[in-house]
Amino acid sequence: MIKQLPQIFCALIICWLIGFAAFAYRINHYQHDTSSHTDAIIALTGGRNRILEAIKLLNNKKADYLFISGVEKNSRLQDILNSNQITLDAENKVFLGTSAQNTVGNALESKNWIKQHNIRSIRLVTSNYHLPRSIIEFETQTPHLKIIKHPVYSEHVNKKWWTSWRTFSLIFSEYNKFLYTYLRTRLQMEKN
Repeated sequence: MIKQLPQIFCALIICWLIGFAAFAYRINHYQHDTSSHTDAIIALTGGRNRILEAIKLLNNKKADYLFISGVEKNSRLQDILNSNQITLDAENKVFLGTSAQNTVGNALESKNWIKQHNIRSIRLVTSNYHLPRSIIEFETQTPHLKIIKHPVYSEHVNKKWWTSWRTFSLIFSEYNKFLYTYLRTRLQMEKN
């Protein structure tokens, strides 16, 4: 067994590299669903242009409500609108969640709001690199919910990730978080 450790280690590295390349390709090739209407849009704070995109979708009547998860505790909707330099057609359709500190928290906070408002379908708005992990967390918390993926691409995240150290390190980090989340949720499902 000890003699096989180098081969096992090499096999794991090769699997990781193949998975990383597939992940990097996938996050840059999502197909946008621009026609479907959902009960709600859920936007996760933390990345460039996420809130702006979500409000545009609400203004274009792609959903009945917007829930913004992970908002700072003292923030008001008007502050968010001003900082994103956007107008909102219907402020009474926007709800702010202030308890989430991370992606798991986003899914839990959203789960409670979804239940309170009897939501059956959402458009999940987050950065393209953050979407795979977010989907796993949301599917784990709300397995019967219909989720339309809505990636937001930032001009600061290079699609040619191998040419930018900043983008490479971001995707490297996010891929490892995705793997951890995938394994953690699968192990939880097996226990239940």
